[in-house]
Amino acid sequence: MAAATLKLGAGAAYWGDAVEPAVELVRHADISYLGVDLLAELTMALLQRQRLRDPSRGWIEDLVPYLDRVWPPAADRGIRIVTNGGGANPRAAAEAVCARAGDRGWPRLRLGVVEGDDVTDRIDGWRRDGLRLGNLDTGEPDLDRIAGRVVSATAYLGSEGIVEALAQGADLVLTGRCSDNALFVGPMMHEFGWSFDDPDWDRLGAAVIVGHLLECGACATGGMSSQFATVERPWEIGFPIAEVAESGEAVITKLPGSGGMVNRWTVKEQLVYEIHDPARYLMPDAVADFTEVELAEEGPDRVRVSGMRGRPRPDTLKALIGYRDGWIAEGLVVVPWPDANGRAEFARRLFEERLSVAGVDPLELRVDRLGVNSLHGVAAPAAPADPAEICLRFAVHTATRAGAEAARREITHVWGLGAAGTAFGSPMRPREVIALWPTLVPRDAVQPQVRVSMLEAGR
Repeated sequence: MAAATLKLGAGAAYWGDAVEPAVELVRHADISYLGVDLLAELTMALLQRQRLRDPSRGWIEDLVPYLDRVWPPAADRGIRIVTNGGGANPRAAAEAVCARAGDRGWPRLRLGVVEGDDVTDRIDGWRRDGLRLGNLDTGEPDLDRIAGRVVSATAYLGSEGIVEALAQGADLVLTGRCSDNALFVGPMMHEFGWSFDDPDWDRLGAAVIVGHLLECGACATGGMSSQFATVERPWEIGFPIAEVAESGEAVITKLPGSGGMVNRWTVKEQLVYEIHDPARYLMPDAVADFTEVELAEEGPDRVRVSGMRGRPRPDTLKALIGYRDGWIAEGLVVVPWPDANGRAEFARRLFEERLSVAGVDPLELRVDRLGVNSLHGVAAPAAPADPAEICLRFAVHTATRAGAEAARREITHVWGLGAAGTAFGSPMRPREVIALWPTLVPRDAVQPQVRVSMLEAGR
């Protein structure tokens, strides 16, 4: 029998998010599932770089200490966890989780591992078959320019593998790259008995929207809010909970007594976060329609969400192709009053001339003024006539490591050859750039590769 109301909690929004709100949820909240989102596109690039250096890495290693704190109370209360902490290497993550479970004597754990998002070894075949894999951001029609530098490719899976793992009895579902909201769509489909064989696209669209409201954690409860000055105890913020009916309608709330707040504005802020066309929010599980969503406050920290619609899921999946794209050198220099603007301009010119003397030919050069234009660029208003100080960030993208090393040395010369009063921090060591090429791949070419395996660990 399907659940009348399903209660889902958000356990994280990114790698490094606060752990305490998740611990409070599994200890005290009346929830059945905790969705733990630990990935971002930048995170995947970092993990791919780790895996290239060491085949046993490339997953979110904070996941193990996270589960040290979250899994025992979750197990005691029968709460199941779904996370994408497997990153670029879910199999290695699963082995580490099992080892820790044995070492620490965790409560018994049935672990479902969802793979199949790694499509690196399929790129060449797709290209031979005529698939051009154009860049969604730049509009480049095919990836010929980077074909020899590809190091990884991952497709955004939907909830199929999660649903299958839950049906097999998994207590913890560990995935690689899937859509963030799939961590919540999967439990809804499992508990309500929804299926892609006979889909109700309005309900699936609603599930995507509810998942979207949860996937960024505290962003629905007052984090990153325009109302930051009125948020209660943000240092003890509670992560959101969704109480979902089988119709797809939901109430967004949080644990009573926790910090933060839930009102129409906090929910609206998350609702419109990172969506392009509100009538066609393209996700692997459905195309969600936000245009008729209604929000109603029905009590303190309780907002009802209704009116969600959906349409059939796309025939393609988004994929991110990682490729080697040179090296980067970065460093900071601070120039003081008086005439800080003049000193900053002198520092910029000095650095550019020194790069030329050193024979460095950057692929890209950025000189940002932190506190002035580093966020808004040319759209930033004019700087004050003579600020007390200006912090300059130099970033040099080069084709070679040697070029980045030379650029790094020249950042220090802005101090030694610069205006009186100039200060600097030791420039960071150059690092290789793994750039991302967003594209679309046929769903049918990826879906059959989803694999679920069950491992058992703990006492």
